[in-house]
Amino acid sequence: MSKLQNKKMIPPEVFSNLKTKSPATNSAGLKGITSALNHAQRYMNWSKALKLSFKINQKGGFDCPGCAWPDPDDERSVFGEYCENGIKAIAEEAQNKTIGHQFFSKYSVNELADWSDFELGKSGRLAEPLVLEKGTKHYKPISWNDAFEKVARHLNGLNNPDEAVFYTSGRTTNEAAFLYQLFVREFGTSNLPDCSNMCHEASGKALNETLGIGKGSVTLEDFYKAEVVMVIGQNPGTNHPRMLSALEKCKRNGGKIIAINPLPEAGLLKFTNPQNPMKMVTGGSAIADVFVPITINGDVAFIKALLLKLLEEEERLGNVFDKAFIETYTHGYDAFVSDLKTYNFNDCLRQSGVSKEVFDAVFHLISSNDKIIICWAMGLTQHENAVDNIRELVNLLLLKGSIGKEGAGTCPVRGHSNVQGDRTVGIWEAAPQAFLDRIESKYGFKPSRNHGYSVIEAIKAMYQNKVKVFFGLGGNFISAVPDTLYSGQAMRNCDLTVHVSTKLNRSHLVTGKEALILPCLGRTEKDYQKSGEQIQSVENSMGIVSSTKGILEPCSDKLMSEVAVVCGVAHATFGERTKINWLQYKDNYNLVRDDIEAVVSGFEDYNNRVNNPTGFYLPNGARVRQFKTKTGKANFTFNKLPNWKLGARELIMMTIRSHDQFNTTIYGLNDRYRGVFNERRIIFMNPEDMVERQLAEKQIVHIKSHYKGTVREAHNFKVVGYDIPKKCCATYFPETNVLVPLDSFAHTAKTPASKSIIVTVEAAL
Repeated sequence: MSKLQNKKMIPPEVFSNLKTKSPATNSAGLKGITSALNHAQRYMNWSKALKLSFKINQKGGFDCPGCAWPDPDDERSVFGEYCENGIKAIAEEAQNKTIGHQFFSKYSVNELADWSDFELGKSGRLAEPLVLEKGTKHYKPISWNDAFEKVARHLNGLNNPDEAVFYTSGRTTNEAAFLYQLFVREFGTSNLPDCSNMCHEASGKALNETLGIGKGSVTLEDFYKAEVVMVIGQNPGTNHPRMLSALEKCKRNGGKIIAINPLPEAGLLKFTNPQNPMKMVTGGSAIADVFVPITINGDVAFIKALLLKLLEEEERLGNVFDKAFIETYTHGYDAFVSDLKTYNFNDCLRQSGVSKEVFDAVFHLISSNDKIIICWAMGLTQHENAVDNIRELVNLLLLKGSIGKEGAGTCPVRGHSNVQGDRTVGIWEAAPQAFLDRIESKYGFKPSRNHGYSVIEAIKAMYQNKVKVFFGLGGNFISAVPDTLYSGQAMRNCDLTVHVSTKLNRSHLVTGKEALILPCLGRTEKDYQKSGEQIQSVENSMGIVSSTKGILEPCSDKLMSEVAVVCGVAHATFGERTKINWLQYKDNYNLVRDDIEAVVSGFEDYNNRVNNPTGFYLPNGARVRQFKTKTGKANFTFNKLPNWKLGARELIMMTIRSHDQFNTTIYGLNDRYRGVFNERRIIFMNPEDMVERQLAEKQIVHIKSHYKGTVREAHNFKVVGYDIPKKCCATYFPETNVLVPLDSFAHTAKTPASKSIIVTVEAAL
């Protein structure tokens, strides 16, 4: 590949004006309000911003396009049921500028490749469908009908349906996602990779195996009643800020918070609730009662140390485990105990990197309480042993009987606003047989029973020229996936790449031989169809389905809803070959929900219940101690310690988000809580590791990852000394996705191991 090709795939290797301060020890508060107002003022007009602020996450309003944290059933702030990053998200979506043919006539694909991801996202909302024809360097306008026909020609010209891949982002609504998977299955393939493959797939695999459902078991009300909440591998202050209100209420009710993370994050240290004037005056609430500075991927070791000490206490005192729960509801306890006894407590604690003093504080809280919630995110799910991480957490909860009762349970905190809902309604490359049977019964065609490509498998198939068409319903695929140069070449091998998007991103610049950008409505915009203005629905992290309805006029009259795009592509592709009247769905979304009700369990009376202002809960067996596993009970599991072998000069690196970021969307260049400003190309290192390598603060370095004999490189990063365990370091993604090996992923889940990468750091010459 040429230097130019490489440059198009990765963000520019240039620096801004890096400034650093001491990391923050308090979150939200006045600085959060100021930041939110600055983003609203800079990218939206005030009347639009004010209008949106009264409807975001409100009953009958629109669901924030950011994270999937649930809305309170009752105590919703009339003005302010959102967080700082929620405002950043809607400022990105409802920005004043639009871009169309004039913009793309001015800037070629190669010129846009020199822009940062921040600049691309802030260039404006996409205003019309665009095509990049073979051999050209500029996108140009195309009509919707011509775009649909181009997709149809490519799809119908394939040798077999498996030569197409259909990706989905977690922002897609239930209605659009259901129709999308239906179209793909009628087309004849199961190639439905989605963003779950890259974040919480390991959670789903572990929870299905142990508890019989791939979702969390708690409700928001459980947080208020919990005695202990363990937050592990998660940074809610940046990624799910409204969670801090729930933790604050837990504390107010007497609960204790344990924060386990390699970095001390401001949101888990102290929280100043911007909705509470008294807290603004008094300086907020302390959150974590115990902070555990664990080494990267030391989680199984730490939890196993807890399990060993709990077992010791149980055998000594007999009142630490919930024996009644274990005997009635679990399977494999005796074998689990036998396996656990093969491990040594001191070895486990040493491998975790946690001091005995900190361990004892955690042990006291866990041993003396049984209303325990454990929350986690990608700090646990993006490792080769990610499934083990989650299963070991479940072991702990099972011993304490902390499943299926109020104030206790599992809480995988999902990222994008409807990533859970997309999976529920069928976006799954490995859908259950029962779901496929219902599809066949309802629509009269036989969907493929073969498992399709996950994200990693899809990339490999594209690279090997086994896939000719890539279709992305939302998202920024090339910036989200690992092994950027390999993945970029994989995209280029396609004959056609299609992206349904609201804004420009790097995936639009790394294309197949032909490319389409199909602009869609945002979550904030009204959706007009023949039967009138439409509502759609989403599912949050706790299994509540609620409606979402935009309130702004569309920023362009050439936009389509995602539902309409899917219907248009399906109609053009199938013509008279289908028994499904695809165009009727786009005219009336009630018809889509009728079909979801018929095919997906738990959606009875969907069209009526979706109008409930607070939404409705989907069934959850683990919540009521009905474990739909192979054994019919909750299962204990055996989980090995990871076997890291770092060389003398090697570090273990994890990729993280900045505070001005949500997933691959870059809102700005600051990471206020960590004290980093105007720069993203940085590497956080322990000061002792810097001294050993003779590296100075802000010195420019190159980073190399080492995996199975292959070396990958990321150039031009500045060193920032930080409070992170020795032998550990951290960088922002997507800048260092180029270092993540495609073949390093969670066993059984294939989640990229973006949180545990062996690297060396070398001074730039």
